[in-house]
Amino acid sequence: MIYLNNAATTYPKPQCVTDAYTAAFSAPPAGQFRSSGQGRGQDIFTRCRENLGRLFGIGDPERIYFTSGATDALNQLFHGLERRGKKILTTQTEHNSVLRPLYNGIAEGAEVEIVPCGRFGRVSPEEAEKRITPDTGMIVLNHCSNVTGMIQDAARFGEIAKRHGLLFLLDASQSAGCIPIDCDAWHADALVFTGHKGLFGPQGTGGYFLRKGVGLRPYRYGGTGRDSSRLTYGDEEYEYEAGTQNGHGIPALNAGVEYILERGVEQIAEEEQRLMGLLYDGLSDIRGVTVYGEKGENLGPVLSLNLAGLRPSELAYILQNGYETVARAGLHCAPLIHQAMGTEEHGTVRISISALTKEQEVEEFLGNMREIAAAAGN
Repeated sequence: MIYLNNAATTYPKPQCVTDAYTAAFSAPPAGQFRSSGQGRGQDIFTRCRENLGRLFGIGDPERIYFTSGATDALNQLFHGLERRGKKILTTQTEHNSVLRPLYNGIAEGAEVEIVPCGRFGRVSPEEAEKRITPDTGMIVLNHCSNVTGMIQDAARFGEIAKRHGLLFLLDASQSAGCIPIDCDAWHADALVFTGHKGLFGPQGTGGYFLRKGVGLRPYRYGGTGRDSSRLTYGDEEYEYEAGTQNGHGIPALNAGVEYILERGVEQIAEEEQRLMGLLYDGLSDIRGVTVYGEKGENLGPVLSLNLAGLRPSELAYILQNGYETVARAGLHCAPLIHQAMGTEEHGTVRISISALTKEQEVEEFLGNMREIAAAAGN
């Protein structure tokens, strides 16, 4: 099997991740040590935060909170983040994990304005700045498109947000682990990540960073294993990890993060861009293929394509059942960007690689696409 659906969930995982996950089931439950601050449980949660801080450029890793993933983290943040203004600026590239909470009233009373993107997913920071009004309180930015692989200029957006006194929320779901991130330097007030993609962790892991001094009203209360005598909260020092934490998943997530730190995220990004270059070059030579991105511009490990004569769902079916190649067809939970691409009716076929994708797999996929294109009459 050739697995090219890593933007959904990375596969395979590094062996160290599998080993850590397996070992967690034969060890005492991690969560039972949280109140005492002793033992393996406390160590692994703390170590994972510290490693994530190193990877994301966060100088205060204690402000990293674990959730079940990016969707959970985004819903928590939109529900309770302090409101500096009723208008929220976000972009045409966003995932439904951003769009649906905002459009379904999770951020109560908010007005949502969409900053448009170009055909291949680039959002202009200057265009975003033009749309800032006295009512604007927050900018929400998708760091890397899960449809076209476009990486936004997060540093520039952070500068704009800081200058105008806005909150800056960066969604790093698609970039965490495969694209360098510098949260503090980019003035991000909140950063969201998921564990099961570029970080190589298991599904059901992820979280968010929240800068100290930024208010967040939690939507979940319960046991935390800390101060059990406290029943109400009158300040900003909430306990954001109420309930039983993922004591099996966090050790595996930590193993994935340590694997990335050892290899170096810059080196991972460089190798993935090399493989993506082979994909762009190879696909451009196949008659009938349309690629929604450019080699020198869309630098993330994701691209979208279509083949004349076949719907995306048909091409993905042929790849999987005729060539044992796993790709993804559809709108990829990001409907607005397809309006910019002109693919809103049927979507695209998405090809996405990981740090473990081999060049041989890329070349074999290109050979398969040549064969399919010829059979389709192109």
